[in-house]
Amino acid sequence: MSDDLNFHMTPEAFRQAGKEMVDWIADYYESVEEKPVIANVRPGEIRATLPTNPPQKGEPFSQIQKDIDQLILPGITNWQSPNFFAYFPSNTSFPSILGEMLSAGLGVQGMVWKTSPACTELETHVMDWLVHMLGLPEFFLSSSDGGGVIQDTASSAVLCAMLAARERITHNQANKQGVPPHLVAYTSTQAHSSVQKAARIAGIGDENIRLIDVDDAFAMRPEALLEAINSDKSQGKTPFFVSVTTGTTSSMAMDPIEQVGQVLSSEIWLHVDAAMAGSAAVCPEFRDMHNGIERADSYCFNPHKWLLTNFDCSCLFVKDRDALIRSLSILPEYLRTPENEAGAIDYRDWQIPLGRRFRALKLWFVIRHYGIEGLQTHIRQHIELAKHFEEWVSDSNEFVLVAPRSLNTVCFAHRKGNAVTESILQKVNESGKLYASHTVLNGTFTIRMVVGQRTTERRHIQAAWDLFESAALEIAPNGY
Repeated sequence: MSDDLNFHMTPEAFRQAGKEMVDWIADYYESVEEKPVIANVRPGEIRATLPTNPPQKGEPFSQIQKDIDQLILPGITNWQSPNFFAYFPSNTSFPSILGEMLSAGLGVQGMVWKTSPACTELETHVMDWLVHMLGLPEFFLSSSDGGGVIQDTASSAVLCAMLAARERITHNQANKQGVPPHLVAYTSTQAHSSVQKAARIAGIGDENIRLIDVDDAFAMRPEALLEAINSDKSQGKTPFFVSVTTGTTSSMAMDPIEQVGQVLSSEIWLHVDAAMAGSAAVCPEFRDMHNGIERADSYCFNPHKWLLTNFDCSCLFVKDRDALIRSLSILPEYLRTPENEAGAIDYRDWQIPLGRRFRALKLWFVIRHYGIEGLQTHIRQHIELAKHFEEWVSDSNEFVLVAPRSLNTVCFAHRKGNAVTESILQKVNESGKLYASHTVLNGTFTIRMVVGQRTTERRHIQAAWDLFESAALEIAPNGY
């Protein structure tokens, strides 16, 4: 092949570029604390710096690296900054990045066991590890009738659970004949919007999902759920699915799994969404949030939020894997293998897409590098930092807690009301020194302070509190 046609990167060039990229990433982490947390750009500004047309001839990697610094980095909101306190974290770690790199390098498409046996079997094994690490029921183990699978996000997990519940209640007829209009699903008013989206995709529809009232701690009220179920039954409806949340998005509220489970009949599927809070269960002292988990048909949590594993990695466990597989499996001849017919797992039947990446590698790297003790220390440090921040709010003359602190999440507002609180948050975020997000709880504009980044220390939350106090004194100088 002539030189002008040899356009692939050579292994030697890859070695050099790869080393330079690893150095760039390491340098980024060493300097990320000094960078503005939020990208200071306007919509369309990044695109305006990019060439209108793609290059006709390939460019050297050195030019691409240069453009990362000049064109891309200015438009990055630095999620890995120790001063990122918004939303829920999407933290990562160097072992996880290395696992992701290896996954990309191997280029595995793990749709069925045969396409890479190690991809499937490592995932099964790591998911079984997590059952023990989180203190989950043994019926979620692969050695039982259940098992676990890595999804991309909790949104996919709840959709898969809902589809399995739909097929179980219709005796596998919904896929064949369409979704009957009488099926009803339930979640709380504080649940993530992914539950409602799942109902749309699964053919249940907005009119057949009930948003159940919550108590003063923003947790689902079991008696209100029972009332809604009985009302629907009296109208000829068929309740089939309930999603409870341990760690709601707005305030990290904990729905009472045990009490909810007690009001449900066995034909109603109970899904537990612990996307954020589930990681805390590596510490035995925080497992009270899972009381009643033995009533669950499915459970999910996201290591890509708080367990040092980079996005995307969401773990879904089911009590009855056959129900999940029956709802999703289509077996054309070209995917038929003797290994599957002999009982090997084909994870393509446990998810929406056919293809799947080797996600288990990065989770395996994280667990092996940190060990259970390291992961426990990571979680406990963040919760202790959140306790300090809660104390400062409680002792303040300007601010008030809007909800009880839950794990690493503190929800607070200024005593002078919504307009002042919103102005304080805007001023703090515009400083570039930190990033916090908001919600509305019982009509109160609420600042959410979530401590979850790998490198966050007490000095970072102290600086954050000082910034909030300074902004409050400037915007509302007369205090309360």
